Amino acid sequence: MAREIYAYECTECGTLHYPFKMRCRNCGELEPFKFKTVPLPKRGKLLTFTKVYNLPAAYEVATLGIAIVELANGIRVTGQLEVDDPTIGMDLLGDVGVVREEPYNRYWGFIFRAA
Repeated sequence: MAREIYAYECTECGTLHYPFKMRCRNCGELEPFKFKTVPLPKRGKLLTFTKVYNLPAAYEVATLGIAIVELANGIRVTGQLEVDDPTIGMDLLGDVGVVREEPYNRYWGFIFRAA
């Protein structure tokens, strides 16, 4: 089953928002029912990244890569980075997956790998 993360498109002016905003930042539309969901693209470019070494016990990994990625439609998102030797500007392919798991909860987000 393919999973998606969605942006919100203003039906008045077509501006994309991620995450959801109550008011369109372009035209000022305030009616929440005037936004439609649009799947975010999976391809993007790496803008910046870091590696976290001191993780809470709930994470069962020694380190965790975090990235800010500009997607093909210009929206910027944060996600996990699973690349051994990342370089700024490299092409990435994102997927939606479980980024953290607890006994009764799963947390979903973007996981980026080299394209």
